[in-house]
Amino acid sequence: MIEFYAAKTPNARKISIMLEECDAPFQTHMIDIGKGEQFAPDFLRINPNAKIPAIVDLDAEAPVSVFESAAILIYLGEKFARLLPAAGAARATCISWTVWQVANVGPMFGQANHFTNVATEKHPYAIERFSTEAARLVRVMEARLAEEAYLAGEYSIADVAAYPWIRVALDPMAHARPDLIGATPNIRRWFAAIGARPAVQRGIALGA
Repeated sequence: MIEFYAAKTPNARKISIMLEECDAPFQTHMIDIGKGEQFAPDFLRINPNAKIPAIVDLDAEAPVSVFESAAILIYLGEKFARLLPAAGAARATCISWTVWQVANVGPMFGQANHFTNVATEKHPYAIERFSTEAARLVRVMEARLAEEAYLAGEYSIADVAAYPWIRVALDPMAHARPDLIGATPNIRRWFAAIGARPAVQRGIALGA
């Protein structure tokens, strides 16, 4: 059994999708980050960084806590032998694109959205800085998907990592920049293919 600590965020939805793709037995615990529940002592024992998502694997000899979305995706991919190549160049490519999402897309999309739509004081430099970098990342992804059906060639944890963030960017109700994705036929083809997967639909619906 996997204990899954979640919130209604793109990073948590990566994990709900992955759990569904793995047909994993899991129990979800919704953490109200608006109320600061992530700072509760019990949760800090699972993730000292007080961030969502996190999991606890109760199937191991002793419970295993895993936090940070990329670490969880890799852990689950290895545990269930799903969506993560076992070795070689395919594995390296998959992990490279997964880390690309975590290190770039999430932070830059998040900051672009924050300074454009959330911040009470508008800082033109910050808006331009993060929006420009977010747009560059969209171009990188569009170019990659012109060459491959999925980020790592085959459907993998790299796509699971990226999908929830692209979903937010494409959602006019999600406070994202409506022009961020723009005319990107390859991203939109990829997005539609992933969104049609039943496991993805279940993962997105979890806690909705």
